Amino acid sequence: MPTNPLIACHDCDLVQHEVPLPLGGVATCARCGAVLYRSSRYGKSHTLALCITAAILLVIANIFPIIGIESQGNRHQSTLFGAVQTLWQEDMGLIAGLVFFTILLVPALELTLLIWLHVTSRITSGLAALALRLVVAMQPWRMVEVFMLGLLVSVVKLSHLAHIVPGVALWCFAALLPLFALLNTTFNPRELWAAMPLKQ
Repeated sequence: MPTNPLIACHDCDLVQHEVPLPLGGVATCARCGAVLYRSSRYGKSHTLALCITAAILLVIANIFPIIGIESQGNRHQSTLFGAVQTLWQEDMGLIAGLVFFTILLVPALELTLLIWLHVTSRITSGLAALALRLVVAMQPWRMVEVFMLGLLVSVVKLSHLAHIVPGVALWCFAALLPLFALLNTTFNPRELWAAMPLKQ
């Protein structure tokens, strides 16, 4: 007879059987009470909707200017990719690469993989397992929050020297902050792992 899979508590190492959970349910250790795993409150459709919304905002944020500077009648504005190019041309390749990787590449790749994983009806391929591993590994490298904090500090300092005009991309990045926070709370990789059949 098939039995429920086993899971070990991360705190006390007690090995116990997994139990099915209702939506929003939490499984705790029978010995120490630590949280073992959770069930998403809204299911895959809610996570998919957040991913699509975040992807649309990310595309807009990379097309439109992020900030404009007006000084002595002249106005200069740039997109985020334009700022990366400027950093590269100013011999700051390491910073340019870091900004490109953490602000442009990682969020775009993460959202693309998440949408694909949630649209796929049955996750059976090794490619899907690799995609899920990449998503989990990339999450600490998505640094939109750090970027926004640094940008706001720069805007405050520059406001004494020139007139700062927030661009469309700036508002899109501001909207991405709560969206990524919601994704962190709703995305449950355990449910996607559970959908993958065991190798025989």
